[in-house]
Amino acid sequence: MSHINEGAVKVIEIIGISSKSFEDAVQQALEKASKSVKGITGFEVAKHLASVEDGKISSYRVVLKIAFPVL
Repeated sequence: MSHINEGAVKVIEIIGISSKSFEDAVQQALEKASKSVKGITGFEVAKHLASVEDGKISSYRVVLKIAFPVL
């Protein structure tokens, strides 16, 4: 998940939400997280979820595990 050779890495879990796509939900999550979490080195998509209304996907959700170094 991370490219750090020494030290420690913290991993947090967040949920990204989009009305467009799973990929956009990931991008939304990373953009929001990077405003308060500095030095994100990688992520793992832990789950894909979707809401359905009238037979169509109404929202896409991804559960991300985000890694960043502990300073």
